[in-house]
Amino acid sequence: MSPPTSRRVGRPRAQERPASGLPPREEVLAAAAELFTAHGYTATSTRAVAERAGLRQASLYHYFDGKEAILAALLEGTVRPSLEMARELVLRAETAAEARLWALCHSDVLLLCGGPHNPGALYLLPEAQTERFAVFHQVRSELKAAYGELLEDTEPGAALTTEELALRTDLVFGLTESVILIRRADPARDPRALAPATADAALRVAGVPQRSLARQRREGQRLLAAWR
Repeated sequence: MSPPTSRRVGRPRAQERPASGLPPREEVLAAAAELFTAHGYTATSTRAVAERAGLRQASLYHYFDGKEAILAALLEGTVRPSLEMARELVLRAETAAEARLWALCHSDVLLLCGGPHNPGALYLLPEAQTERFAVFHQVRSELKAAYGELLEDTEPGAALTTEELALRTDLVFGLTESVILIRRADPARDPRALAPATADAALRVAGVPQRSLARQRREGQRLLAAWR
């Protein structure tokens, strides 16, 4: 009778990697966005995120300290690109502010609704409202302020009082972010159709007359084409 062979104990094998072609860190973010929006933040473990991303749980901690850091990165990823664009648009005084505001709204909608998992829906998580994500809230506040600067530079905005401008900024910014709820209710809604429609509506809320809308839209589209 042959002696029993000892069982080799090695490192646990990773799950098969998804065929997305994303780097591991981005794969973790994509997996977390999917699971957080589908099951909630509290109900999703780092183990589940790692498995969905095709990584060992220990490997996940090479990229993030934990679940909180993952959510922070996802939340900030929905506002930082728009803030960078907004800051540049504020400085482009050679272009009508109405067109710049249209371009920002359009781009912001695509960012909020981009990807298969509606990343903007992370705003709706109760955990996202806490002080643990203060950096996200600060960046979002800066983005809202940039919306206000562009709005103030428009012809209708220049005629508003300080209080009226603050309210109008809230309305335009809120309208743009409302696409999160629209996409949540109708995941099949095409963001490429939603973005220009929302940008048009934002200009109307801003006080831009209907007769000027098509011209400002064309100029905004030219800005976006040059941006790419």
